[in-house]
Amino acid sequence: MIDVQHVTKKYGQVSALDDISFSIKKGEIVAFLGPNGAGKTTTMRILTGFMPPTSGTVQISGFDCLEEPWEVKKHIGYLPEAPPLYLELTVKEYLTFVGRIKRIKPEQLPKRMELIIQQTGLTDVQGRVIGNLSRGYRQRVGLAQALIHNPPVLILDEPTTGLDPNQIMEIRDLIKSLAGSHTIILSTHLLAEATAVCQKVIIIHQGQIVAIDTPEQLGAKLRQSETLRLTVKHNDLDLLEALGKIPGVIQVSLGPTPNSYIVETHIGEDVREELTKMVITRGVGLLELTTQTVSLEDVFKVLTRSNKPIG
Repeated sequence: MIDVQHVTKKYGQVSALDDISFSIKKGEIVAFLGPNGAGKTTTMRILTGFMPPTSGTVQISGFDCLEEPWEVKKHIGYLPEAPPLYLELTVKEYLTFVGRIKRIKPEQLPKRMELIIQQTGLTDVQGRVIGNLSRGYRQRVGLAQALIHNPPVLILDEPTTGLDPNQIMEIRDLIKSLAGSHTIILSTHLLAEATAVCQKVIIIHQGQIVAIDTPEQLGAKLRQSETLRLTVKHNDLDLLEALGKIPGVIQVSLGPTPNSYIVETHIGEDVREELTKMVITRGVGLLELTTQTVSLEDVFKVLTRSNKPIG
């Protein structure tokens, strides 16, 4: 549904994007992650036809963004960071206006508006002036205008910026409910957003794509060893050394809490049974034995500091 090939965008001698390529399949929700200034918004603007790339090609639903811009615009719904709202209109008046300029047939518009208003949770405020709505409801109205013509592709640029925690959860749930029926690319710098909503992650740094994969697979590629956290009830001065002698264990160190230990093992080595037996034999009381995974935050930190692609 979205195919970006060798796209570069330059402002004078400065490259905002440097030969980026990626594809997004039908029905996927993909997070476009990166620190501020990485090139996220520039990419969103190119995808929507707001600006052309310096070089490279972009296709959406099989249409070229440069050669067939009007066809591309028919197939996308765009929610920019600041929703394009007319604050003096009511929600229903605004969506009527948007539906008309997006050329929805007059006989179909009322039914389409009713469906979108219900889907985006705007039923109770559809008669209210947009300027009197909370930030969360304005974001819902912005999403409704992106959805009104039922586009196969949604492009969302920082859709939860400035919202409170409850509003963020509401917008995330709404986006997740659209999976399958819409292909969605979600630009964000919030790692929790990517983990909560998206099936795949694209990480951009300094205008270059440094990773494309699921959050789980990115963690697996980055991980050099397995890590276990062990916590016991009673102090044992010799336990640290004893744990280190278990076959498959690379290193043992003291954990962040009293009587806890961080045990690193070779990839694929499962030493939980041996650890449990040792703790029981020594009579120190097993309180916790958990596997620690590499989080998306860990991956993000490594990639946006080293600028070295993985995978």
